[in-house]
Amino acid sequence: MTALSDRPWLANYADGVPDEIPLPQGSLYDLVAASIAEYPNGVALEFFGKETTYAELGAQIDRAAEGLRLLGVQKGDRVALVLPNCPQHIVAFYAVLRLGAIVVEHNPLYTPRELRHQFEDHAARVVIAWNNVVATLQDFPMDVIAETIISVDVTQSMPLLKRALLTLPIAKARESRTALTTNVSGTIVWEELLKSEPIDEHIVRPTAEDLALIQYTSGTTGSPKGAMLTHLNLSTNAAQARAWAPAVPRGTAVVYAVLPMFHAYGLTLCLTFAMSMGARLVLFPKFDPDLVLAVVKKRPATFLPAVPPIYERLTAAADAAGISLKGIEIAISGAMPLSASVVEPWEERTGGTLVEGYGLSETSPILIANPVGPTRRAGTVGLPLPNTEIRVVDPENPTVDRAPGEQGELIVRGPQVFSGYWDKPEETAEVFVSTSDDGNDWFRTGDIVTVDPDGFVTVVDRIKELIITGGFNVAPSEIEEALRQHASIVDAAVVGLPSEHSGEDVVAAVVLAKGATFDEKAVRDFVRENLTAYKVPKSVVVVDELPRSLIGKVLRRQVQEQLIAEREAAAS
Repeated sequence: MTALSDRPWLANYADGVPDEIPLPQGSLYDLVAASIAEYPNGVALEFFGKETTYAELGAQIDRAAEGLRLLGVQKGDRVALVLPNCPQHIVAFYAVLRLGAIVVEHNPLYTPRELRHQFEDHAARVVIAWNNVVATLQDFPMDVIAETIISVDVTQSMPLLKRALLTLPIAKARESRTALTTNVSGTIVWEELLKSEPIDEHIVRPTAEDLALIQYTSGTTGSPKGAMLTHLNLSTNAAQARAWAPAVPRGTAVVYAVLPMFHAYGLTLCLTFAMSMGARLVLFPKFDPDLVLAVVKKRPATFLPAVPPIYERLTAAADAAGISLKGIEIAISGAMPLSASVVEPWEERTGGTLVEGYGLSETSPILIANPVGPTRRAGTVGLPLPNTEIRVVDPENPTVDRAPGEQGELIVRGPQVFSGYWDKPEETAEVFVSTSDDGNDWFRTGDIVTVDPDGFVTVVDRIKELIITGGFNVAPSEIEEALRQHASIVDAAVVGLPSEHSGEDVVAAVVLAKGATFDEKAVRDFVRENLTAYKVPKSVVVVDELPRSLIGKVLRRQVQEQLIAEREAAAS
């Protein structure tokens, strides 16, 4: 078994992109510390117009780190973050890492059930959480709840005038404040943490090999697992991104954080890449076209990572409002296929470049990207990044390579590939394959691809049956379990159907209990009580029975094909 050792993709790298990059020697904290030293007066963060310089950011990180140390946080401890995009998120992330502790990222919009599963898994005893989530965390059983909860009011990072407007006796202002903050008790207030003295500079920093992050992902089996990522994994991926887009200037770049930073994609391209560039990171607590366009008018993005629906909505909103998108230079899309119908209007209106990339949470996440230049190839996800090796193998026997141009499972290795799943050695072993060439393991992506003679990779299908909707991985089994809890449903199969706007729509086929009546809205509302909104089926279809294999496994692929055929028949 041999890799694509001649690396044909190197000939198609954009100008200025190296074949290999030197691996970072320090930690993620060292990465941001270098920007703080080089650009102390540069703006690091912008949040609703309020600016934080790199020097101010460094001071907050050092004080927060000392505050956490005084609370007993030590090297190797897990510290959970349950935060939207806000300045406190950046400070908390690097403060935890400064101590050599491990960040565990969480979606703050998850339901109590979803959050509890993750807390049961990682058992963090300290959590830094958005005020709106604190009550949920406090309701966990005593053997699950964190010993220390640090509550964050994100409005404290907004300009004084903005905060004052939220207190006005106006319905919209009250609604906005309620959405951003809730009064809580029994917690340590974030601002108290920042009253600590700066951490002693002699306290040992983490090393590149230390574990930095546990990133939850549905992985290749559909069961949420914590991917363990080291400082080296994440800092390398940030360095690979810098090498891939050499036109992004150090010290003056403007990066928009419209992607959630609790997601691997947003974390690397916003939280670590931007900070390593000394960039101005403009933070948005959620994607709102009007908020983004207000910043575009003042300061267009040098670099904008997003997903196709965001580019579509921004283009439409800019057209409707008569706002120019000119000046947005480089945009990169991931998490779902990028079509020409999105690229062409975007590039026409911005005068910039929009390219597609590919990766997984287990790979920090970026593995492959289209060149930011004339060699890019529409319809493909691009070329392996520097220091990244790929193979295309037989999915049934991953030690056997497919012939050039044939479909097969993509397996990869590189310094951005994770070390395994938290406390799950068996699941870890399942996703790595040993080879006889040099003894190093390769990670099985679970995706079926082809690689053309020039090295461009096209994703054909997924072995795993995850649904990608709006850039998020959705495990069908999780939704099926929730559906089966409904009194009128005895069986369910959940699949993804192609969508023009979100990658795939989550659709459920259900078998009703004998004599039961069907109320689709009631079923969807029931699921919404247990799962976050993007996991709720867009539609629920009643069927007499579900197709099954000889061993009784539901054949989701057949369900998907049947629903697609019915949709096409209805359309015609």
